[in-house]
Amino acid sequence: MDATAHEHGRDEGADGAGGAPGPGEPDGTGGPSGAAAPPRVLVTGATGYIGGRLVPRLLDAGYRVRCLVRDPARLRDQPWADRVEAVKADVTRPGTLPRAFADVDVLYYLVHALGTGRDFEETDRRAALAVGRAAKEAGLRRIVYLGGPSPRQVPERDLSPHLRSRAEVGRILLGSGVPTAQLRAAVIIGSGSASFEMLRYLTERLPAMVTPKWVNTRVQPIAVRDVLRYLLGAARLPADVSRSFDICGPEVLTYRRMMERYAAVARLPRRAVLPVPVLSPRLSSLWVGLVTPVPGGIARPLVESLRHEAVCREHDIARYVPDPPGGPVGFDEAVRLALQRVRDADVATRWSSASLPGAPSDPLPSDPDWSGGSLYEDRREVTVDASPAALWSVVEGIGGENGWYSFPLAWSARGLLDRLVGGVGLRRGRRDPQRLRVGDSLDFWRVEELDPGRTLRLRAEMRLPGLAWLELTVAPEGPGRAVYRQRALFHPHGLAGHAYWWSVAPFHAVVFGGMARNVARRAGSGTAGG
Repeated sequence: MDATAHEHGRDEGADGAGGAPGPGEPDGTGGPSGAAAPPRVLVTGATGYIGGRLVPRLLDAGYRVRCLVRDPARLRDQPWADRVEAVKADVTRPGTLPRAFADVDVLYYLVHALGTGRDFEETDRRAALAVGRAAKEAGLRRIVYLGGPSPRQVPERDLSPHLRSRAEVGRILLGSGVPTAQLRAAVIIGSGSASFEMLRYLTERLPAMVTPKWVNTRVQPIAVRDVLRYLLGAARLPADVSRSFDICGPEVLTYRRMMERYAAVARLPRRAVLPVPVLSPRLSSLWVGLVTPVPGGIARPLVESLRHEAVCREHDIARYVPDPPGGPVGFDEAVRLALQRVRDADVATRWSSASLPGAPSDPLPSDPDWSGGSLYEDRREVTVDASPAALWSVVEGIGGENGWYSFPLAWSARGLLDRLVGGVGLRRGRRDPQRLRVGDSLDFWRVEELDPGRTLRLRAEMRLPGLAWLELTVAPEGPGRAVYRQRALFHPHGLAGHAYWWSVAPFHAVVFGGMARNVARRAGSGTAGG
């Protein structure tokens, strides 16, 4: 971040834990002051929005970091990958946890099952119980959990399923027998967060809005920078501190006021907002899903959470993690920093960083360990009058604002259909306009494999009756020439899967054939956009 992003020299994601380290605390030089070895922390959710930003700050503070991941390959392209230990495990499978928890001092629990289906509360419960037992058996000295707000005078049974599950997970971890710090945050403002993307797109795309009554609910948003600062500091809490802490920014605002303030910071014309009482959370989430990149499965829990006031009841965390000299980041500054990150294409993680569960560990059907079954394939090959490097730049630039190089209406229609049935649609776009890394979301695909200059393999995350992949490869073909190969693979689930493939097969010549031709043409013309 350049100097214009923050006149005080702190950027959107700086940890800013504040103060010199005390005895036995990491001093940022590779080990704790006065100790033989730095503490080891275990991070769950390292591929997610918060976890992906927390890990490098833990490393810079001198901790040894182990990441618990279902698929260690997802970390391969992270800039900090060679500085961490990756252990393959799953919080919903207790038998995989002992190895991950061995010789660990502090656990960061940053996973949840939001958006995975109707039974996400049960999944969260089972995972928290398994993690609490494993932490106790391994002798951990601290658990740090990032949860949701606890609205005043609202019985837990009346909370939204999302907030109710977050509260239950916190209660389970606090009762695990391991000292636990539950940090409760409401709306997190930072480039790429689901809350920020929802606010940004609603405000930018709708100059006049007929809105649900929840736009008048009071909330206390917090900058992602401060969330990371509190998380980092929570690892150093005294052993006798085991409790919940509210964490928040300095201002209490309604959602309507946040939209108005966002418009002012972004230099947009004043927005007209007309709240009406008839829009239910379900209808609101469909509306949010159509206007913003956040799919209905994630938008609905966020919207339901806004029915209740989310204002901090205490600021006790400051006794242990002191506020920086200028205080926590205010709303306008948090928005400005986030927008600067977006405009600079310097978004470290996004709400879509965490992949959908299940599929990422499945093998590609053409791999030797594929278990068999039906497999449909569409294969294309084009010789290109361009260097392999020029062709690869087009391949790696695919999706997002650049599009998919064929029949835009068909891709848009498929994305809209996916949104209507609760999928992610095309609006997730790209984290970076030019570079990809394993694990990145790319519209309704996920980067599953990346061999720079040679291979890009994407796995579909749209709603489908089966599993789908799109594999793009580049190979040299003599001086100044290259071969572009493209494979679309589909493994159907049941009769619906077979019917789906044959219903769309007539369009493949236009969609996939046009894509191969246009990628070749784009590489030959020396441009990678459009």
